[in-house]
Amino acid sequence: MTRSVWVKADDTVGDWDDRRARITAALEAGADWVLVDEDDVGRVRELGDINVAAFRTDGDVTLVDDIDDAEADSEDAEPTARPDAVIVGKEGEGDATIDLPEDLSGSADLSTLRRGGDLERGAYVRILAKEYEHFAETAADEADYTIVIGEDWTIIPLENLIARIGDDTTLVAGVTTAEEAKTAFETLEIGSDSVLLDSDDPDVIRRTVDVRDEAERESLDLEYAEVLDVERIGSADRVCVDTGTLLEHDEGMLVGSMARGLVFVHAETAESPYVASRPFRVNAGAVHAYVRTPDGGTKYLSELQSGDEVQIVDTAGNTREAIVGRVKIEKRPMFRIALETEDGDRIETLLQNAETIKIPTREGRTAVTDLEAGDELLLYYEDTARHFGEAVEESIIEK
Repeated sequence: MTRSVWVKADDTVGDWDDRRARITAALEAGADWVLVDEDDVGRVRELGDINVAAFRTDGDVTLVDDIDDAEADSEDAEPTARPDAVIVGKEGEGDATIDLPEDLSGSADLSTLRRGGDLERGAYVRILAKEYEHFAETAADEADYTIVIGEDWTIIPLENLIARIGDDTTLVAGVTTAEEAKTAFETLEIGSDSVLLDSDDPDVIRRTVDVRDEAERESLDLEYAEVLDVERIGSADRVCVDTGTLLEHDEGMLVGSMARGLVFVHAETAESPYVASRPFRVNAGAVHAYVRTPDGGTKYLSELQSGDEVQIVDTAGNTREAIVGRVKIEKRPMFRIALETEDGDRIETLLQNAETIKIPTREGRTAVTDLEAGDELLLYYEDTARHFGEAVEESIIEK
């Protein structure tokens, strides 16, 4: 499931200066969406690149298309900024401005949703009572996004909506803090797909985006494998992966000659007599080797280029993602390292013969030049084959 953070920035939060401050904070923090009034869509587009959802309060989702058609016939007309999604419910039944009808077949909001148009559609519903929960469930049948706002966080029937709506819609839970966002993402061990944050505080917006990222990340079960042999071999084309992120002392990447067994290689965070630390760099091995990516797949080191994403992992198995800023390929002398896993599987990889390359062993951070047979080295092992980086159920022999 891909989580997302929406930031509420319509006229209920203040004048344009207040709204612009929220939108700017959302852009800087890396939020996914802003929810604004339709008149502000053009101004948001001028501020930066972010998905824009716009409240429609005129009861006609298709009006945007009508405006575009009219402007196409006028040479002097300026193009109207289009949102990425239109949201109904503000100043309507969704926010209780208009009473809910006893028979939802007569609902104006639902009728507007059904009329559609080529834009994605969403429903905005304040959960004021049980009937509004039912209204949200019904709206989910028509809406690409269903935004539910609880007046009292402790009684939001989010569990019911997660259980009943399923995959019919993207469920967006209204929150006011990062802590509430964490709860929303974890409810029923499934969580809402997204959160709509209503806060002016840039720190709260940043922390909520951090919560989103943490909810997306996997945790890996790392294990130790015994070193069978460390052999000096000839030179090969070695790849240094320089990221746009500073790595911590216990972080690195998972790399290896065999996709089923990827060796943990530390980032160059340690000072040495030979070279200054480069905490953005992992000296990852030869061009043929695999590196693990944030989606659980692999890429060849030779394929990496600026802008790609790689997975960062710490020695406890916690992961995050980093953007590749640069890849350096140079011919260097190499070691061939042979390992045996707990299951008796033989794993190999090539790493540069250099003191600055560190591997986590049971004894601690160890230079690859100091590795000996009998040492135990940290790696990620999964008994599966891969085809073009994707796990497949077939027999593939790697040796």
